[in-house]
Amino acid sequence: MTPTSAPEQSEEIVARLRAACRTGRYRSLEWRTEQLTRLRALLRDHVEDFAAALHTDLRKSRTEAYAAEIGFTIREIDHILVNLAEWLRPVPVAVTGCPPGSTAHLQYDPLGVVLVMAPWNYPVQLLLVPVAGALAAGNAVVAKPSEVAPACSALLARLIPRYLDTDAVAVVEGGVAEATALLAQRFDHVFYTGNGVVGRIVMRAAAEHLTPVTLELGGKSPVFVDRGTSLADTAARLARAKFANAGQTCVAPDYVLTDPETARALEVELARSLEKLFGTEPQASRGYGRIINARHFDRIVRLLDSGRIVVGGSHDRESRYIAPTVLAEVRADSPVMQEEIFGPVLPIVEVSGVDEAITFINERDKPLAVYGFTASTEIRRRLAEETASGSLVLGLPMAQVLDPGLPFGGVGQSGMGSYRGAHSLAAFSHRKTVLDVPER
Repeated sequence: MTPTSAPEQSEEIVARLRAACRTGRYRSLEWRTEQLTRLRALLRDHVEDFAAALHTDLRKSRTEAYAAEIGFTIREIDHILVNLAEWLRPVPVAVTGCPPGSTAHLQYDPLGVVLVMAPWNYPVQLLLVPVAGALAAGNAVVAKPSEVAPACSALLARLIPRYLDTDAVAVVEGGVAEATALLAQRFDHVFYTGNGVVGRIVMRAAAEHLTPVTLELGGKSPVFVDRGTSLADTAARLARAKFANAGQTCVAPDYVLTDPETARALEVELARSLEKLFGTEPQASRGYGRIINARHFDRIVRLLDSGRIVVGGSHDRESRYIAPTVLAEVRADSPVMQEEIFGPVLPIVEVSGVDEAITFINERDKPLAVYGFTASTEIRRRLAEETASGSLVLGLPMAQVLDPGLPFGGVGQSGMGSYRGAHSLAAFSHRKTVLDVPER
Protein backbone atom coordinates (compact mmCIF):
# COMPACT_ATOMS: atom_id res chain seq x y z
CA MET A 1 0.00 0.00 0.00
CA THR A 2 1.22 3.51 -0.74
CA PRO A 3 1.40 5.64 2.44
CA THR A 4 -1.40 8.17 2.56
CA SER A 5 -2.13 11.38 4.39
CA ALA A 6 -5.66 12.04 3.07
CA PRO A 7 -8.15 12.36 5.96
CA GLU A 8 -10.98 11.03 3.84
CA GLN A 9 -9.13 7.73 3.39
CA SER A 10 -9.00 6.92 7.11
CA GLU A 11 -12.30 5.03 7.10
CA GLU A 12 -11.22 2.93 4.11
CA ILE A 13 -7.87 2.11 5.71
CA VAL A 14 -9.41 0.92 8.98
CA ALA A 15 -12.09 -1.09 7.15
CA ARG A 16 -9.48 -2.81 4.99
CA LEU A 17 -7.32 -3.75 7.97
CA ARG A 18 -10.34 -4.97 9.91
CA ALA A 19 -11.41 -7.21 7.03
CA ALA A 20 -7.94 -8.74 6.95
CA CYS A 21 -8.05 -9.27 10.72
CA ARG A 22 -11.22 -11.33 10.36
CA THR A 23 -9.36 -13.93 8.31
CA GLY A 24 -7.52 -14.91 11.50
CA ARG A 25 -4.11 -15.23 9.87
CA TYR A 26 -2.51 -12.70 12.19
CA ARG A 27 -3.11 -15.00 15.16
CA SER A 28 -0.39 -17.51 14.27
CA LEU A 29 2.96 -17.36 16.00
CA GLU A 30 4.62 -17.75 12.60
CA TRP A 31 3.01 -14.58 11.21
CA ARG A 32 3.85 -12.56 14.31
CA THR A 33 7.45 -13.76 14.29
CA GLU A 34 7.81 -12.99 10.60
CA GLN A 35 6.55 -9.43 11.03
CA LEU A 36 8.84 -8.77 13.98
CA THR A 37 11.80 -10.21 12.07
CA ARG A 38 11.00 -7.96 9.11
CA LEU A 39 10.69 -4.94 11.37
CA ARG A 40 14.11 -5.68 12.80
CA ALA A 41 15.51 -6.01 9.28
CA LEU A 42 13.99 -2.63 8.36
CA LEU A 43 16.05 -1.01 11.10
CA ARG A 44 19.24 -2.97 10.47
CA ASP A 45 19.15 -2.33 6.72
CA HIS A 46 18.67 1.43 7.12
CA VAL A 47 20.75 2.48 10.10
CA GLU A 48 22.38 5.31 8.20
CA ASP A 49 19.07 6.51 6.74
CA PHE A 50 17.49 6.70 10.19
CA ALA A 51 20.58 8.36 11.68
CA ALA A 52 20.46 10.99 8.92
CA ALA A 53 16.73 11.63 9.42
CA LEU A 54 17.15 11.99 13.18
CA HIS A 55 20.01 14.42 12.63
CA THR A 56 17.85 16.44 10.23
CA ASP A 57 14.90 16.68 12.62
CA LEU A 58 16.67 16.98 16.00
CA ARG A 59 20.37 17.11 15.19
CA LYS A 60 20.87 13.91 17.12
CA SER A 61 24.38 12.52 16.86
CA ARG A 62 24.76 9.14 15.22
CA THR A 63 25.77 7.68 18.58
CA GLU A 64 22.63 8.97 20.29
CA ALA A 65 20.44 8.03 17.32
CA TYR A 66 21.60 4.43 17.52
CA ALA A 67 21.60 4.11 21.30
CA ALA A 68 18.25 5.75 22.00
CA GLU A 69 16.29 4.97 18.84
CA ILE A 70 17.59 2.40 16.35
CA GLY A 71 19.50 0.00 18.58
CA PHE A 72 17.02 0.52 21.39
CA THR A 73 14.17 -0.67 19.16
CA ILE A 74 16.18 -3.61 17.81
CA ARG A 75 16.87 -4.79 21.37
CA GLU A 76 13.16 -4.55 22.18
CA ILE A 77 12.27 -6.66 19.14
CA ASP A 78 14.96 -9.22 20.00
CA HIS A 79 13.57 -9.50 23.53
CA ILE A 80 10.06 -10.12 22.20
CA LEU A 81 11.22 -12.69 19.64
CA VAL A 82 13.10 -14.72 22.25
CA ASN A 83 10.15 -14.82 24.64
CA LEU A 84 6.98 -14.59 22.56
CA ALA A 85 6.21 -18.30 22.28
CA GLU A 86 6.46 -18.69 26.04
CA TRP A 87 4.31 -15.63 26.72
CA LEU A 88 1.57 -16.91 24.42
CA ARG A 89 1.22 -20.31 26.09
CA PRO A 90 -2.18 -20.75 27.78
CA VAL A 91 -2.01 -20.47 31.55
CA PRO A 92 -4.00 -23.17 33.42
CA VAL A 93 -6.26 -21.95 36.20
CA ALA A 94 -7.51 -24.12 39.07
CA VAL A 95 -11.32 -24.32 39.03
CA THR A 96 -13.06 -24.63 42.39
CA GLY A 97 -16.60 -23.30 41.98
CA CYS A 98 -17.71 -25.16 38.83
CA PRO A 99 -18.97 -28.73 38.32
CA PRO A 100 -16.41 -31.49 38.90
CA GLY A 101 -14.12 -32.11 35.96
CA SER A 102 -14.23 -28.52 34.74
CA THR A 103 -10.99 -27.06 33.41
CA ALA A 104 -9.96 -23.51 32.63
CA HIS A 105 -7.12 -21.53 31.20
CA LEU A 106 -6.26 -17.96 30.29
CA GLN A 107 -5.09 -16.96 26.82
CA TYR A 108 -4.06 -13.74 25.13
CA ASP A 109 -6.43 -12.77 22.30
CA PRO A 110 -5.57 -10.04 19.76
CA LEU A 111 -7.70 -6.92 20.08
CA GLY A 112 -8.06 -6.28 16.35
CA VAL A 113 -7.06 -2.98 14.72
CA VAL A 114 -5.01 -0.61 16.86
CA LEU A 115 -3.84 2.96 16.34
CA VAL A 116 -0.33 3.99 17.44
CA MET A 117 0.28 7.76 17.53
CA ALA A 118 3.91 8.75 18.07
CA PRO A 119 5.53 11.99 19.27
CA TRP A 120 8.41 13.89 17.71
CA ASN A 121 11.11 13.69 20.38
CA TYR A 122 11.99 10.01 19.79
CA PRO A 123 10.15 9.60 16.50
CA VAL A 124 11.54 6.18 15.61
CA GLN A 125 11.59 4.42 18.97
CA LEU A 126 8.25 5.73 20.19
CA LEU A 127 6.47 4.64 17.02
CA LEU A 128 8.12 1.27 16.37
CA VAL A 129 8.34 -0.11 19.92
CA PRO A 130 4.53 0.08 20.37
CA VAL A 131 4.05 -1.20 16.81
CA ALA A 132 6.25 -4.18 17.65
CA GLY A 133 4.12 -4.90 20.71
CA ALA A 134 0.91 -4.64 18.70
CA LEU A 135 2.22 -7.03 16.03
CA ALA A 136 3.47 -9.44 18.69
CA ALA A 137 -0.07 -9.52 20.04
CA GLY A 138 -1.44 -10.42 16.58
CA ASN A 139 -3.07 -7.10 15.69
CA ALA A 140 -3.29 -4.95 12.61
CA VAL A 141 -1.82 -1.47 13.11
CA VAL A 142 -2.35 2.04 11.82
CA ALA A 143 0.92 3.86 12.53
CA LYS A 144 0.80 7.66 12.78
CA PRO A 145 4.28 9.22 12.92
CA SER A 146 4.67 12.80 14.11
CA GLU A 147 4.54 15.49 11.46
CA VAL A 148 6.76 17.65 13.71
CA ALA A 149 9.68 15.34 12.81
CA PRO A 150 9.10 15.34 9.03
CA ALA A 151 12.28 13.61 7.90
CA CYS A 152 11.64 10.64 10.18
CA SER A 153 7.96 10.57 9.28
CA ALA A 154 8.71 10.43 5.56
CA LEU A 155 11.34 7.72 6.01
CA LEU A 156 9.04 5.54 8.13
CA ALA A 157 6.20 5.97 5.66
CA ARG A 158 8.46 4.95 2.79
CA LEU A 159 10.08 1.93 4.44
CA ILE A 160 7.33 0.29 6.49
CA PRO A 161 5.27 -0.83 3.45
CA ARG A 162 8.42 -2.36 1.93
CA TYR A 163 9.02 -4.63 4.91
CA LEU A 164 5.74 -5.31 6.72
CA ASP A 165 2.52 -6.99 5.64
CA THR A 166 0.59 -4.17 3.94
CA ASP A 167 -2.70 -5.85 4.80
CA ALA A 168 -1.75 -5.53 8.47
CA VAL A 169 0.13 -2.25 8.78
CA ALA A 170 -0.77 1.12 7.30
CA VAL A 171 1.13 4.39 7.74
CA VAL A 172 -0.78 7.66 7.86
CA GLU A 173 1.28 10.84 7.69
CA GLY A 174 0.01 14.34 8.36
CA GLY A 175 -0.96 16.75 11.09
CA VAL A 176 -4.07 17.71 13.03
CA ALA A 177 -6.54 17.01 10.20
CA GLU A 178 -5.22 13.51 9.61
CA ALA A 179 -5.01 12.71 13.33
CA THR A 180 -8.57 13.97 13.85
CA ALA A 181 -9.85 11.85 10.98
CA LEU A 182 -8.16 8.78 12.40
CA LEU A 183 -9.54 9.37 15.89
CA ALA A 184 -13.05 9.49 14.46
CA GLN A 185 -12.71 5.83 13.41
CA ARG A 186 -13.49 2.85 15.61
CA PHE A 187 -10.30 1.18 16.75
CA ASP A 188 -9.89 -1.67 19.20
CA HIS A 189 -7.11 0.15 21.07
CA VAL A 190 -5.47 3.54 20.81
CA PHE A 191 -1.87 4.00 21.98
CA TYR A 192 -0.82 7.64 22.26
CA THR A 193 2.48 9.12 23.41
CA GLY A 194 2.65 12.87 23.91
CA ASN A 195 1.26 15.62 26.11
CA GLY A 196 -1.78 15.78 28.36
CA VAL A 197 -3.66 18.30 26.23
CA VAL A 198 -3.76 15.98 23.23
CA GLY A 199 -4.11 12.99 25.55
CA ARG A 200 -7.50 14.33 26.65
CA ILE A 201 -8.55 14.76 23.01
CA VAL A 202 -7.53 11.17 22.29
CA MET A 203 -9.42 9.87 25.30
CA ARG A 204 -12.59 11.79 24.43
CA ALA A 205 -12.52 10.48 20.87
CA ALA A 206 -11.91 6.91 22.03
CA ALA A 207 -14.82 7.16 24.47
CA GLU A 208 -17.21 7.57 21.55
CA HIS A 209 -16.46 3.97 20.57
CA LEU A 210 -15.69 2.63 24.08
CA THR A 211 -12.15 2.06 22.84
CA PRO A 212 -9.49 1.38 25.50
CA VAL A 213 -6.45 3.64 25.49
CA THR A 214 -2.86 3.65 26.60
CA LEU A 215 -1.67 7.18 27.29
CA GLU A 216 2.05 7.74 27.72
CA LEU A 217 2.24 11.37 28.83
CA GLY A 218 4.83 13.42 30.65
CA GLY A 219 5.04 15.56 33.73
CA LYS A 220 7.58 17.21 35.93
CA SER A 221 9.74 14.33 37.19
CA PRO A 222 11.53 15.46 40.36
CA VAL A 223 14.96 14.48 41.64
CA PHE A 224 15.67 14.43 45.38
CA VAL A 225 19.37 14.77 46.23
CA ASP A 226 20.11 13.92 49.84
CA ARG A 227 22.81 15.68 51.80
CA GLY A 228 25.98 13.61 52.01
CA THR A 229 25.50 12.07 48.55
CA SER A 230 28.54 11.81 46.30
CA LEU A 231 27.85 14.95 44.29
CA ALA A 232 30.41 14.44 41.53
CA ASP A 233 28.82 11.13 40.56
CA THR A 234 25.29 12.48 41.11
CA ALA A 235 25.94 15.48 38.87
CA ALA A 236 27.44 13.34 36.11
CA ARG A 237 24.45 11.00 36.08
CA LEU A 238 21.98 13.87 36.27
CA ALA A 239 23.61 15.76 33.42
CA ARG A 240 23.69 12.75 31.10
CA ALA A 241 20.01 12.03 31.70
CA LYS A 242 18.72 15.60 31.68
CA PHE A 243 20.53 16.91 28.63
CA ALA A 244 20.27 13.91 26.31
CA ASN A 245 18.27 14.92 23.23
CA ALA A 246 18.64 18.54 24.42
CA GLY A 247 16.31 17.75 27.34
CA GLN A 248 13.44 16.73 25.05
CA THR A 249 12.67 13.47 26.86
CA CYS A 250 9.39 12.80 28.66
CA VAL A 251 11.07 10.84 31.44
CA ALA A 252 14.04 13.21 31.89
CA PRO A 253 14.68 14.74 35.32
CA ASP A 254 12.69 17.98 35.34
CA TYR A 255 13.93 19.67 38.53
CA VAL A 256 16.08 19.02 41.59
CA LEU A 257 15.02 19.22 45.23
CA THR A 258 17.80 19.52 47.79
CA ASP A 259 18.88 21.50 50.84
CA PRO A 260 20.64 24.87 50.43
CA GLU A 261 24.14 23.66 51.33
CA THR A 262 23.95 20.69 48.98
CA ALA A 263 22.48 22.91 46.27
CA ARG A 264 25.54 25.19 46.25
CA ALA A 265 27.94 22.25 46.00
CA LEU A 266 25.81 20.56 43.34
CA GLU A 267 25.89 23.71 41.18
CA VAL A 268 29.67 23.44 40.91
CA GLU A 269 29.59 19.74 40.06
CA LEU A 270 26.87 20.17 37.44
CA ALA A 271 28.91 22.86 35.70
CA ARG A 272 31.92 20.53 35.65
CA SER A 273 29.86 17.62 34.34
CA LEU A 274 28.40 19.69 31.53
CA GLU A 275 31.84 20.81 30.44
CA LYS A 276 33.00 17.18 30.38
CA LEU A 277 29.96 16.18 28.32
CA PHE A 278 29.83 19.00 25.79
CA GLY A 279 33.04 21.00 26.17
CA THR A 280 33.36 24.71 26.82
CA GLU A 281 31.31 25.48 23.68
CA PRO A 282 28.29 23.13 23.62
CA GLN A 283 27.02 24.80 20.45
CA ALA A 284 29.96 23.26 18.60
CA SER A 285 29.56 19.81 20.19
CA ARG A 286 28.50 17.03 17.83
CA GLY A 287 26.86 15.29 20.77
CA TYR A 288 24.46 18.08 21.65
CA GLY A 289 21.12 18.35 19.86
CA ARG A 290 18.75 21.16 18.95
CA ILE A 291 15.21 22.17 19.85
CA ILE A 292 12.68 20.68 17.47
CA ASN A 293 11.18 23.95 16.19
CA ALA A 294 10.86 27.70 16.77
CA ARG A 295 7.66 27.43 18.83
CA HIS A 296 9.26 25.15 21.40
CA PHE A 297 12.46 27.23 21.30
CA ASP A 298 10.54 30.40 22.21
CA ARG A 299 8.64 28.62 24.98
CA ILE A 300 11.84 27.34 26.63
CA VAL A 301 13.70 30.65 26.30
CA ARG A 302 10.90 32.36 28.25
CA LEU A 303 11.73 30.07 31.19
CA LEU A 304 15.35 31.14 31.50
CA ASP A 305 14.56 34.10 33.76
CA SER A 306 13.13 31.85 36.47
CA GLY A 307 16.29 31.74 38.57
CA ARG A 308 19.98 32.53 38.82
CA ILE A 309 21.85 31.06 35.86
CA VAL A 310 24.65 28.83 37.11
CA VAL A 311 25.81 27.69 33.69
CA GLY A 312 24.43 28.08 30.19
CA GLY A 313 21.64 30.48 29.30
CA SER A 314 22.88 31.37 25.82
CA HIS A 315 20.69 30.64 22.82
CA ASP A 316 20.38 31.16 19.08
CA ARG A 317 16.96 31.10 17.46
CA GLU A 318 18.17 30.61 13.90
CA SER A 319 19.84 27.29 14.74
CA ARG A 320 17.34 26.47 17.54
CA TYR A 321 20.22 26.13 20.00
CA ILE A 322 19.74 26.55 23.74
CA ALA A 323 22.79 25.90 25.88
CA PRO A 324 22.53 23.25 28.61
CA THR A 325 21.41 25.44 31.50
CA VAL A 326 21.26 25.05 35.27
CA LEU A 327 19.11 27.48 37.27
CA ALA A 328 19.59 28.00 41.02
CA GLU A 329 17.47 29.68 43.70
CA VAL A 330 14.31 28.79 41.78
CA ARG A 331 11.02 29.55 43.52
CA ALA A 332 8.14 27.10 43.47
CA ASP A 333 5.90 29.70 41.82
CA SER A 334 8.37 30.64 39.06
CA PRO A 335 7.42 30.06 35.39
CA VAL A 336 9.84 27.17 34.97
CA MET A 337 8.00 25.26 37.70
CA GLN A 338 4.54 25.62 36.18
CA GLU A 339 4.92 23.27 33.21
CA GLU A 340 6.99 20.35 32.01
CA ILE A 341 10.19 21.94 30.73
CA PHE A 342 10.94 19.48 27.91
CA GLY A 343 14.16 21.25 27.15
CA PRO A 344 17.75 21.74 28.37
CA VAL A 345 16.99 23.68 31.57
CA LEU A 346 17.49 22.15 35.02
CA PRO A 347 16.10 24.14 37.98
CA ILE A 348 17.32 23.58 41.54
CA VAL A 349 14.64 24.18 44.18
CA GLU A 350 15.81 24.38 47.78
CA VAL A 351 14.01 22.43 50.51
CA SER A 352 14.96 21.77 54.11
CA GLY A 353 15.19 18.01 53.65
CA VAL A 354 13.31 14.87 52.69
CA ASP A 355 10.13 15.80 54.59
CA GLU A 356 9.66 19.00 52.63
CA ALA A 357 10.72 17.29 49.40
CA ILE A 358 8.05 14.61 49.77
CA THR A 359 5.43 17.23 50.57
CA PHE A 360 6.52 19.27 47.53
CA ILE A 361 6.18 16.24 45.24
CA ASN A 362 2.83 15.17 46.65
CA GLU A 363 1.29 18.63 46.29
CA ARG A 364 1.68 18.34 42.51
CA ASP A 365 0.44 16.01 39.78
CA LYS A 366 1.79 12.48 39.91
CA PRO A 367 4.91 12.49 37.73
CA LEU A 368 6.12 9.95 35.22
CA ALA A 369 9.07 9.24 37.51
CA VAL A 370 10.56 10.18 40.85
CA TYR A 371 14.35 10.02 41.07
CA GLY A 372 16.41 9.88 44.20
CA PHE A 373 20.07 10.04 45.19
CA THR A 374 20.57 8.91 48.77
CA ALA A 375 22.51 6.33 50.76
CA SER A 376 19.79 6.20 53.39
CA THR A 377 17.70 3.02 53.47
CA GLU A 378 15.01 4.90 55.36
CA ILE A 379 14.77 7.69 52.79
CA ARG A 380 14.63 5.14 49.98
CA ARG A 381 11.75 3.44 51.77
CA ARG A 382 9.95 6.73 52.28
CA LEU A 383 10.30 7.74 48.63
CA ALA A 384 8.88 4.36 47.63
CA GLU A 385 5.98 4.40 50.09
CA GLU A 386 5.14 8.10 50.43
CA THR A 387 5.25 9.31 46.82
CA ALA A 388 3.24 8.20 43.78
CA SER A 389 4.67 8.11 40.26
CA GLY A 390 4.96 5.94 37.18
CA SER A 391 8.28 4.67 38.50
CA LEU A 392 10.79 5.34 41.27
CA VAL A 393 14.44 5.13 40.26
CA LEU A 394 17.26 5.45 42.73
CA GLY A 395 20.78 6.29 41.67
CA LEU A 396 20.50 6.59 37.87
CA PRO A 397 17.78 8.71 36.22
CA MET A 398 16.09 7.16 33.17
CA ALA A 399 17.57 3.71 33.86
CA GLN A 400 14.04 2.27 33.95
CA VAL A 401 13.81 2.48 30.15
CA LEU A 402 16.88 0.30 29.64
CA ASP A 403 15.31 -3.04 30.58
CA PRO A 404 12.47 -4.29 28.32
CA GLY A 405 11.25 -6.47 31.18
CA LEU A 406 10.21 -3.43 33.21
CA PRO A 407 6.76 -1.94 32.50
CA PHE A 408 6.95 1.68 31.40
CA GLY A 409 4.03 3.99 32.00
CA GLY A 410 2.62 6.85 34.03
CA VAL A 411 -0.12 7.32 36.58
CA GLY A 412 -2.73 10.05 36.92
CA GLN A 413 -1.76 13.08 34.85
CA SER A 414 1.39 11.34 33.59
CA GLY A 415 -0.57 8.62 31.81
CA MET A 416 -2.39 5.33 32.05
CA GLY A 417 -1.37 1.84 31.09
CA SER A 418 2.14 0.51 30.48
CA TYR A 419 4.12 -1.32 27.85
CA ARG A 420 7.52 -2.84 26.91
CA GLY A 421 8.20 -6.54 26.41
CA ALA A 422 5.56 -8.82 27.92
CA HIS A 423 3.70 -5.73 29.14
CA SER A 424 3.20 -4.67 25.51
CA LEU A 425 1.64 -8.05 24.80
CA ALA A 426 -0.75 -7.47 27.70
CA ALA A 427 -1.51 -3.91 26.58
CA PHE A 428 -2.49 -4.96 23.06
CA SER A 429 -4.37 -8.15 23.99
CA HIS A 430 -7.43 -9.31 25.86
CA ARG A 431 -6.66 -11.92 28.50
CA LYS A 432 -9.55 -14.29 27.87
CA THR A 433 -10.90 -16.94 30.22
CA VAL A 434 -11.62 -20.27 28.53
CA LEU A 435 -13.74 -22.55 30.73
CA ASP A 436 -14.65 -26.12 29.74
CA VAL A 437 -17.47 -27.72 31.73
CA PRO A 438 -17.94 -31.43 30.96
CA GLU A 439 -21.28 -32.86 29.96
CA ARG A 440 -23.08 -34.93 32.60
